[in-house]
Amino acid sequence: MLGKIEHIGIAVKDLKAANAVYETLLGVTPYKEEKVASEGVITSFFKTGDSKVELLMATDPNSPIAQFIEKRGEGLHHLAFSVTDIDKEVQRLVAAGFQVLNEQPKLGADSKRIVFLHPKSAHGVLVELCEDI
Repeated sequence: MLGKIEHIGIAVKDLKAANAVYETLLGVTPYKEEKVASEGVITSFFKTGDSKVELLMATDPNSPIAQFIEKRGEGLHHLAFSVTDIDKEVQRLVAAGFQVLNEQPKLGADSKRIVFLHPKSAHGVLVELCEDI
C-alpha cells in the first residue's frame, strides 16, 4: 500500500531562481541539493510539513526533465509516494494493470530507491514510488 506523499517534483529551468522563489513561498531554505547523474538532473529539496518539494533542473539536454520542459514547460512533474517495500508494491501495481517505466528500482535522490509509473496509468500524472535506503 502506498504511504504518504513523500514529495512533489517540480521541473525548473533555473534552479537558483526557482530556489529563491520557493524560499520566499515556503519560508525555509532548501535542506539539500544533489546531482543525480543517472537522471541528468540537479535537485533541491525543501521540507514543508510532513512532505517535501523537490525542484529538478536538467544537466543533460536529453534527460527526462529537459524533454519534459521542452514539451510542457516548467511545472509539476511528478507526485512521489513513500512505500516500505518497493519490490512488493511494483508487483502489486503491475498485477493491477499499471505500467511501470522501470520495473527494477534504481537509486534516486535523497537516499531513495525509486520506480516510476507511466502517466497513462494514473490519469496523466507521473507517479514515483520511493523507499528509504
